[in-house]
Amino acid sequence: MRHDARENAPVAGKGSAEGRAEGRKPVGRPRRIEARQIVDAARRIIQEEGVDAVSMRRVAKEVGTTPMALYHHVRDKDELLMLTLSGMAATVPRPALPDDPRERVLATAVHMHAVLRGMPWVVEVLGLGDLTDKGALWMVEEIIASAVACGLTPDEAVRAYRTIWYCVYGDLVFRRAVDRRTAEPDRKRYFPALLSDEDAAELPHLTALADRWEQLTEAYDVREQLAAVVTGLLSA
Repeated sequence: MRHDARENAPVAGKGSAEGRAEGRKPVGRPRRIEARQIVDAARRIIQEEGVDAVSMRRVAKEVGTTPMALYHHVRDKDELLMLTLSGMAATVPRPALPDDPRERVLATAVHMHAVLRGMPWVVEVLGLGDLTDKGALWMVEEIIASAVACGLTPDEAVRAYRTIWYCVYGDLVFRRAVDRRTAEPDRKRYFPALLSDEDAAELPHLTALADRWEQLTEAYDVREQLAAVVTGLLSA
């Protein structure tokens, strides 16, 4: 009887090297990611959950890769946040500005407020400090240059710009807080409800205005108030 050597050859299955190889998932290159995917994921997280929710680990999970892979594209969280800001100012056309330098300062400040009002998540990132969109710096340059044209020294112009920025930023932060409160109608409102007639002696004006406080704050005109600030700064 003829013996066929193939009969004793191991069958490709779990017990063979070939079988073990077939049982493993193929090893290939890690998923390729683009910088655009990383930035889009970071922006989405900020918009939905806030800046504190952003981390290299979280963004890596969103794009389906590892934190280590992200470091090939961005150095750290600060650089990642800078990238989320990059190009945002360019999405809004620059306005036609008046020739008068005083009006130019005001128009630029109002435009700055309007742009950021439409991008509340950007306000949160800017609140971290020295992060900014380079494409938005034309507004800073415009305010300082126009302030100098009005007679301020460069140092005074920088301080004037900072005061204007504080007014813009502060109003936007307050408006965002109001929006959050509006989204929670059942939330208890402490001010001005906590005021009573007993407070009139110590807080006469606040007590007298308490019933109309919300009405007065809702009627707040940003342009009008910025105009008063700009006039004061440039007159000084």
